[in-house]
Amino acid sequence: MQHRAAIVVALLSFLALQADAAWEGYERMTRESLLLRLKNASEKTPLDLYAKNFSDLDLRGIDFRGANVSASVFNGAQLQQAKFDHSNLTVAFLERTDLSGASLQGAIMFSVQLAGSTLRDANLSGARLIGDLRKVDLTNATLIHVNGAADMKNQSMGLMRTNIVNATAHGADFSNSDFSRSDFSFSDFSNAKMVGSLLVRVDLSGANLTGADLSGADLQDAQLVDADFSHANLTNANLTGANFRGIRGLDTANTTGTRGLP
Repeated sequence: MQHRAAIVVALLSFLALQADAAWEGYERMTRESLLLRLKNASEKTPLDLYAKNFSDLDLRGIDFRGANVSASVFNGAQLQQAKFDHSNLTVAFLERTDLSGASLQGAIMFSVQLAGSTLRDANLSGARLIGDLRKVDLTNATLIHVNGAADMKNQSMGLMRTNIVNATAHGADFSNSDFSRSDFSFSDFSNAKMVGSLLVRVDLSGANLTGADLSGADLQDAQLVDADFSHANLTNANLTGANFRGIRGLDTANTTGTRGLP
């Protein structure tokens, strides 16, 4: 048993070294060193944590408000109830990270990597969001007034857009946001709110929108292939030019004033 335990410890140590090697050049920080930096920060000098490695750390409740954490790595970290309001998270890595109840209001989240992360009850209101959110959990999250539209200025790099694919966003609030040209395919938006949102050319193929409120939303030229709109609210929504192939539940939805119906 002792020999087996020694092998396990050695394997874990090897994997840890491999993980650190993958982020060579990124300063590895601890919770204690971070708290010291936060303590010494001043209101006049925003906290600069550019390209730091916080992987797998317990950072619950840490206040990063206004900090520059661009290009930093938080993969696997515990960030429940953390505060990133108005922080710069450009090209930050937060894969498989727990951000339950975190506040990211007004944060700059350009090309952020959030695949497999948990953002249950998180608040991203007013954020600039473009990134990879595949398989995220956005249950009951708040994303009102978010600018999540595709970046049309960087076409030489390919279309940079928000990908919320195979995700869970039950009860999430996307109202009055712009997610034009985003990929929302195969995600669960049941009972979500997208009131007055811009969803022009959004891909909702295979999405579950059962009971969702899309009143006043603009879904012009959207891909709605095999999407489920059972009991959804489409009052005054604009579906002009949308692809309705295989769409389900439209006969049970509220379509009062809806434009562009097949």
